[in-house]
Amino acid sequence: MNPLRGSQTGRPRAFWIGVVLVTALVTIAVVALLISITERRWEARHPFVRLVEIEELTVDPAVWGQNWPHQYDSYLRTVDYERTRYGGSDAVPKQKLDSDPWLRLMWAGYAFSLDYREARGHAYMLSDQDHTERVLQRSQPGACLHCHASILPAYNYAGQGDIMAGFRLVNQMTWNEARNLADDAGKPLVTHPVSCVDCHEPQTMSLRVTRPGFLNGVQVLAASDDPVPHLPSIERWRQGDRREPYDPNRLASRHEMRSFACAQCHVEYYFTPEGDPRGRNQLVYPWHHGLKNERQESYYDAIGYTDWRHEITGGGMLKAQHPEFELWSQGIHARAGVSCADCHMPYERIGAMKVSNHHVRSPLLNVAQACQVCHNVPEGELVARAHAIQDRTRGLVDRASAALVDQISAIKTAQDAGVDAAVLEPILRLQRRAQWRLDWVYSENSHGFHASQESARLLGEAIDYARQGEAQARQALRPDQPPRRVEPPAMPSATPTAEAPPGPR
Repeated sequence: MNPLRGSQTGRPRAFWIGVVLVTALVTIAVVALLISITERRWEARHPFVRLVEIEELTVDPAVWGQNWPHQYDSYLRTVDYERTRYGGSDAVPKQKLDSDPWLRLMWAGYAFSLDYREARGHAYMLSDQDHTERVLQRSQPGACLHCHASILPAYNYAGQGDIMAGFRLVNQMTWNEARNLADDAGKPLVTHPVSCVDCHEPQTMSLRVTRPGFLNGVQVLAASDDPVPHLPSIERWRQGDRREPYDPNRLASRHEMRSFACAQCHVEYYFTPEGDPRGRNQLVYPWHHGLKNERQESYYDAIGYTDWRHEITGGGMLKAQHPEFELWSQGIHARAGVSCADCHMPYERIGAMKVSNHHVRSPLLNVAQACQVCHNVPEGELVARAHAIQDRTRGLVDRASAALVDQISAIKTAQDAGVDAAVLEPILRLQRRAQWRLDWVYSENSHGFHASQESARLLGEAIDYARQGEAQARQALRPDQPPRRVEPPAMPSATPTAEAPPGPR
């Protein structure tokens, strides 16, 4: 046999074997790709498998988590302890009254001078309220549960199926009465912090707003004369058929709802006083004149509203809550059409699904997904930009607080010297204006980032009003009566950090 012949016939055989193997591998790869495409298409068409039935009164997020495990997994992480430069969530929330003692002077006589801690994640919003000295030492209304709990079952029960009627009834209860509300079988109705049902329609998972305070507030905002270009649906409604009230659940776009869902609670509000025709302790968003700080102030002035009388000066003061929605509305991100959820609950890919990350937190803790989707800038530079805004805001807060303390000291000195109350009345109004603007920015949780120029404007006005009031009080004194500096009142009831409220069990 010719030794070369076997070699020559072997080559075609090896070639064809190779062709078959390559073909098989390509076929397997194509089949795998087709299977993957089919699976991804199925995932896209069926983003969840309904393992359990969900209804309007299902407040336990663990039940929802059986159908939507990815969202539930990230929601559970709101218990995490992570910090940014100016805040965050700690296992032991820090006492702001210790880090900024002037707060006790600004809020002298008000419940916030007893206890005011750094905010923690949504998982803590109900348990922290149970433990705060503001609730333990002062009588608080059931209206507080509007945003501290998944409250729809309580409203539904109290109103016998009418959520709005239940809202009004629960508002008038005390905190303890509302917190311990149970149905006819003795089942507690207030058991969880904010939950899935508060923002999602159970059958379709569409975003919605459920809080009566917001639904009422957006009505008066739509009827106000304040243009709100960041809410184009309201503007369209103003320019079109206005025979029916503005209904965000029907008229707002899905993208707008990604801000409205947050705006249900991250807002300024007040409780109606005794004798108000709407009833006692009704929760109201003061949007009747618009969203801006001075427009809210003008509404309060028009109705003669005061949160409390300052313990040292006796002036009628306003307590800002947490006006994130209002300040955001004045900022560049709102003008650019960026929603709250775009930054605080950014989208992420899980297989073929695009879902919002429900680990609600500061964008600075998730820059890649929260910021770099729009900003093609290194992460370090983006963080530095945010810190620059917050550092400048903090510097203005320090100047405004120093000016307010000097104003309060001058007013107190003038009062002790017997200066006529009629002379001091306009000076007390300046204290109200200065305190309101400083409090509004300080209590808003972005530390100026949501609208840096608006924050700087308000703090500049706070400094100006405080210094005007100080100067006028000094003018009312004799030259030999220099103002005596008033120190923050001692508040031993403000629990130290070591005794902070525990987390949820």
